[in-house]
Amino acid sequence: MKDYTERNRALLHFIVTPTILLTVALLGGLRVDAQTRQFIFIAPPLVTLVLAILLGSLFVRAGAIDLRQWLALEQPMMTNLAHLLTLLALFFASAQAFNSVLPESGLLHWMFSFFFLWTLWTNQFTAFDARRLLRSLIVMFSTAFVLKHLLVSGLYAPAGGWFSKLAAVLLQGVAIDVPAFAPATGYVSFFALVLYVAGLLLIAPIPARPASSDNKLAVREDALSESGDLVE
Repeated sequence: MKDYTERNRALLHFIVTPTILLTVALLGGLRVDAQTRQFIFIAPPLVTLVLAILLGSLFVRAGAIDLRQWLALEQPMMTNLAHLLTLLALFFASAQAFNSVLPESGLLHWMFSFFFLWTLWTNQFTAFDARRLLRSLIVMFSTAFVLKHLLVSGLYAPAGGWFSKLAAVLLQGVAIDVPAFAPATGYVSFFALVLYVAGLLLIAPIPARPASSDNKLAVREDALSESGDLVE
């Protein structure tokens, strides 16, 4: 039973979690054109990389990731390499998570960017733990998702109703550029954010180290001795 637990934990840590984060890195920049229904991949803007760095700093400060345990000299080289690749996948997944809820251009792009930058920068000087940080990230990404994919997309939809026309009159003369994407883009963004939160939940502050050969040998000897006692 202990051997299965270690195998499942290793599978979750080295395979499942990086796969989820890489999927978020792919889906975060995916858009669906409103007319041609073709997939469009938008590379993460420079500001999203800055946001990912600030968020990574919060992960370390809040204790969600202990770098001294993830990258340690006493660990095997392949383990450190796997941990480094997972951290890189987390960095790009964070950048693409911001990319999925960030307007592509125009005034709204800079307004959302300023909101994210101000929030993450002020949080650098606030006491955080891992749970509180996760809750704040869920609230932040949920708010940005609702504003972009529900409110803004509904206001500037080609077939919008009276609310859309009223917003167009009130914001007349304001340079707001909203590209026309299909509603499926919102579903892709929602799925990417759900996977991102799931990936954060799977990341342990201190990764479980693989059992050494001595420990495995001791477990096997204990199992053999117990089986021998049963036979006797």
